[in-house]
Amino acid sequence: MMRSGLMHLVLGGALVLGAGTAKAQGPGGGHPGPFGGPMELMGFEGMHGGKLVKGAPFSATTSSTTQQSLQDGTTINRTANGAVYRDSEGRLRREVTFTGVGPLAASGGTHKMVGIFDPVAGAHYMLNPDKKVAHKMTLPANGGTNKAQAFEQKMQARQQQEEASGALKVESLGTKVVNGVNANGTRTTHTIATGEIGNSAPIQIVSERWYSPDLQTVVQSTRTDPRFGTTTFSLSNIQKTEPAAALFGVPADYTVKEGGPGFGRHGGPGSGAPPPPPAN
Repeated sequence: MMRSGLMHLVLGGALVLGAGTAKAQGPGGGHPGPFGGPMELMGFEGMHGGKLVKGAPFSATTSSTTQQSLQDGTTINRTANGAVYRDSEGRLRREVTFTGVGPLAASGGTHKMVGIFDPVAGAHYMLNPDKKVAHKMTLPANGGTNKAQAFEQKMQARQQQEEASGALKVESLGTKVVNGVNANGTRTTHTIATGEIGNSAPIQIVSERWYSPDLQTVVQSTRTDPRFGTTTFSLSNIQKTEPAAALFGVPADYTVKEGGPGFGRHGGPGSGAPPPPPAN
């Protein structure tokens, strides 16, 4: 598969997950235990989880940066900036512009993607602004909520096992105002034991998250993983008002195609199935 196609599939998978269909958060929404990573590395912190949120509309700008230092001194910097909108019915629009990702990175190019999750219509759309194409995927019954809840229960059980074994430590950081909203802080430290992945010494992954009970999403986070560097995420310019209805529809000048981009029979175009999530 061409690099551009692979990038599109990975980013597409992140947008689908960002709509709230698969990746479960930890108890209280404050952390996903030791299993998060790809989402926040790509700027999707706070958007995963299988919970449909109604009656809490808001809009905000988003920013995510990742800094990674390699052994030879090379540094890698990636950014993902955009916006998120949610209406009172739980519809969600996620816009992300990536830099430092894919074949356009060397020339300083960017890649923009837009995801619209509409549980009312039972559909998820992935918009390609460059080609003015909207890929439509039909959501499973209940918007996939039942499967997401089952997945979340499995994740929580695994997390409890990790805590019991000492591999995962969870600490409360209390409450403070973050970017104008009250948020509860949590720090998690996940330790990969010596030899677990061929490592000669323990590896510690530290995540700090500030979760807004009002908005029911993460508003700020920092994640440090020696394997991938440090990623910071933030919601800013938060407005607790109803976004314009037009944001949750496909523009009239777009061509609507059934199925996710690059997928169909056995994963080809037109399958109607969401792309797979990025691998942990």
